[in-house]
Parts: sequence; C-alpha cells; structure tokens
Amino acid sequence: MSRTIDETPQSSSVFDRFCNLDCKYCFYLEKEKLFPANERFVMPDDVLEQYIRQHIEAQSVAEINFAWQAGEPTLLGVKFFRKVVALQAKYAQGKTIQNALQTNGTLLNDEWGEFLRMHRFLVGLSIDGPRDLHDTYRVNKKQNATFERVMAGLEVLKKHRVDFNTLTVVNRANSQRPLQVYRFLKEIGSGYIQFIPLVERMPEGVTQPDEQALAMPPQSGKSPTFSPVTSWSVEARQYGNFLVQIFEEWVRNDVGRIFVQLFDVALGNWMGLGSSLCIFAEKCGAALALEHNGDVYSCDHYVYPQYKVGNILNKSLGEIATQGEAHSISS
Repeated sequence: MSRTIDETPQSSSVFDRFCNLDCKYCFYLEKEKLFPANERFVMPDDVLEQYIRQHIEAQSVAEINFAWQAGEPTLLGVKFFRKVVALQAKYAQGKTIQNALQTNGTLLNDEWGEFLRMHRFLVGLSIDGPRDLHDTYRVNKKQNATFERVMAGLEVLKKHRVDFNTLTVVNRANSQRPLQVYRFLKEIGSGYIQFIPLVERMPEGVTQPDEQALAMPPQSGKSPTFSPVTSWSVEARQYGNFLVQIFEEWVRNDVGRIFVQLFDVALGNWMGLGSSLCIFAEKCGAALALEHNGDVYSCDHYVYPQYKVGNILNKSLGEIATQGEAHSISS
C-alpha cells in the first residue's frame, strides 16, 4: 500500500492559511473571510503546544501522525517546525511521532532539506503534470508560472534524500492527457502518486467564480442545490477516462513499483479492509482540520461557521474527536 499524506482517524491537519501562490482553483483561500482583515494566520505558541500535547495524549496507539498543510506551511519557516519537533519530543511519552508536510515546493532550500531529512518528514509535493499543464492553474500572486520553482524544490528533496510523494489535482486541462501526466510523474521519480479530482460549484446566481465564495457543500438531510461547476472542474466522463487509461498502463507495467493511492484504496475496499481514504468511507468526519486559532472542523472542505465542532482551548481534542457532531457528515 502507498505511503501517502491523507487524514486518517489517527491524524489531524493544521492549516495556517496563507500562501505565496494564487492557484486559480484553490478552494481554501476564501476562508480568510472568516477572520479579521489583519489576521496573521500563524498559530500562537500556546495553541501549538496545546494541540501537540492533546493530539498525542488523545490516542492510545504507539505511533502518532501529524499532517501539516495550509496555505503553504513552509512560509512559517524552519524555525517554526523546529519548535514543533521539540514539543513533540516533550510530550511523546515513548510514542513514535511521524510528520507529513504538504507543500507547493517553491520555497524549499538546503536548510529545509536538511531539516526534513533529519526529522524524517514525509513530504507531499503538489504538481499537476508537465510544465504547460501545471502552469495552467498553479500560478503565483503575480499570475506567473511556478513550474520551474516547483522542480527546483523537488531537486532539493532528492538531494537530501527526503521521502516524498506527489499530489496532482485532476482538472479540466490535465484530465485530457492522462498518460502524459502519469508518465511525467514517473519520470520525475514519484513512486507514490495521489490524484485529487477537482469539482467546485459556484453559488446560485453567480456567473463569475471570483465574485464571492464558492458554493457550500450540501447539508446533511437536505436536498442539494446543483449549481453549475466552475470551468476548471474535471468533467465526470473525462475523469473516468483519465483513471482508466492510467490504470491500464499501471496494471501492465508498474504494479509493485509505482503506487497510486486510488488504486490502493480500491483494492483495500475490495478485500474488505475498509477505506484508508475518507471520501470512500461510509462516513467521514474523523479527519479533523485545526485552524491556527484552535478552531476545529470535521474536514477542510467544511470550514464554515456552522460546521465548527469546537476549539482546543475550551475542549480537548480528544473530546471533540469523539463527540457525535464531529462524525455527522455522511459521504
């Protein structure tokens, strides 16, 4: 099975929500509206310590997983993550601590490479395929291409022998060229591949997706409103064709050598082992998302006021994770 960055019942994710990129399809940048205009989006020391202590203490297993996402977490600097590993060591109580970090790769340098290797971080690198496909939507704040800087970051990971996998958002553009995307990922040395289908809906009455926030997910027990999807969303038939073409090449040439998360999850379900990926589970909501101020949500796709399930400064993470409302989202 692949070693991939995803949220499982034994892991939780921290979001600092500022980013040096301006990916056209990013669903999370809108969450800035939940906070004051001058918000720094950096987790204070007391919240960070509470999170790490509570996350470790809430679990009886021997290995504890932390997933660091954002925005772009490397903007916090190596200094922040040195603090993280020090606090983890303080509260580990003999347990093994594993860290995963999801990054766009553009800020990685030798200092980062040395740190990530020393502390055995698993790095997820976001890349959407060859240069032209990647740069279609993944641009910086000046709307310039980012491919070259991502590839430079990848070279840093290779140089320092940092374990990594790749995360590719399957969108309207790259879904048209599945084998080119798959072969490119193999060529750059990715042995663990994640494909994330991009499907975003616009709110009712909105014709331009940047006029306001994207449509909220349907609420449990209510009939969903089917508003139009954005122009960058992958089409259903094309997404199926994308996976079929890649599977046919993978199953003939790459089984046991290249690991594709979706294929691994399908195998696990077929064998009756249950889903290791929340979107294929009977119910989701156990993969919590933690905001920089301590607010907790059942999922990063449900970071809306009505879906907040608590704050770790008022209630422990263990209590929040086991309360009924934290698990009330049906797949």
